[in-house]
Amino acid sequence: MTETKIGAHTIEEILSEPETWTRCLADLERTGRLQLLAKSLPNGIEWVFIGCGSSYYVALSAAATWTLLTGEPARAVPASEILLFPKILTSPCQPVLISRSGQTTEAVEAALFLERELNIQTLGVTCGAGTPLEKVCSHLLLLPAADEKSTVMTRSFSSMLLALQALGAVRAGDAEFLESLGLLPEQTQRLLRPMETAIESLAYSRKFADYVFLAQGPFFGVAQESMLKVKEMSCSYAQCFHTLEFRHGPKTIVSAETLVTFFLSESGFANEEAVLEEIKALGGATLVITNTADSLVRRSADYLIELSLRVPEAARAAAAVIPGQLLGFYTGVRKGLNPDEPRNLTRVVTLEGGGGGGVERAPA
Repeated sequence: MTETKIGAHTIEEILSEPETWTRCLADLERTGRLQLLAKSLPNGIEWVFIGCGSSYYVALSAAATWTLLTGEPARAVPASEILLFPKILTSPCQPVLISRSGQTTEAVEAALFLERELNIQTLGVTCGAGTPLEKVCSHLLLLPAADEKSTVMTRSFSSMLLALQALGAVRAGDAEFLESLGLLPEQTQRLLRPMETAIESLAYSRKFADYVFLAQGPFFGVAQESMLKVKEMSCSYAQCFHTLEFRHGPKTIVSAETLVTFFLSESGFANEEAVLEEIKALGGATLVITNTADSLVRRSADYLIELSLRVPEAARAAAAVIPGQLLGFYTGVRKGLNPDEPRNLTRVVTLEGGGGGGVERAPA
């Protein structure tokens, strides 16, 4: 591994993810918080996962997993949509407000709007204690062990996703899935150093003009977050699409200067693999992140991260985001940037002015 002090907080927090998951899950088990929430929150309604930036991408993967586990309808919505277009909400619904800091203006204002104007009890998910979000939400899922010093979200992303998946498993009475989440940290820990070495080598061996991330289902939020990490930490141009949607126009951008990262699922493996083969034939460079690679994947992948995790498919999402985080980090370091201090960004997005301090709300 390259010796560097640049981005020290960020890389430490990425490499601490499995340990952090263990601490978060142990805290939730000790307090019985998941069981209490699963019993107290209403049944038979739509769950709406709400966030901004990385927290919205947590919401995307959490919503997909929630429906797969519980059979309950779920979707992800940016907090700003709740404020500007409140009629998109169905009634009744169970809103889940996700914010690492618990201070993000749009998330807090969305919670205020839901709680005080629509009289809907909300669930807040955060890593910060004593925050505005905690004070507004009727219910709370607090993960202080996952909080971070760095500006960009890394372990907080995967930990909040894992906690929401655990809540879904408890809600569904799926003891096997819940147990698999407990096995994930140790299995992922063994992957960290080889994964870091492979991604660092990739970042330093080739320069790309465009980074594209493709995924489906519970991995789409992971692909979106990976795209954002490359943008935030390396100031590189990056895009994200559903894998099969990439064929419908966007593939025109593919060239030798395009790195296309595939998150291959088991559920859609054959169809997603066909897109991989097509993009390779068009001359794009390919990075594949998958649990198990077959011979075609090995032929079509210029770079391959094989997870080999012995847990259900959706339970792998938290681990699958780590290569994208490492790609953002080492691409930034290679460009002489400091991932701890990304350009134009602050750790918490707070806004002034407008309705209640940040965003002027549309009428409900």
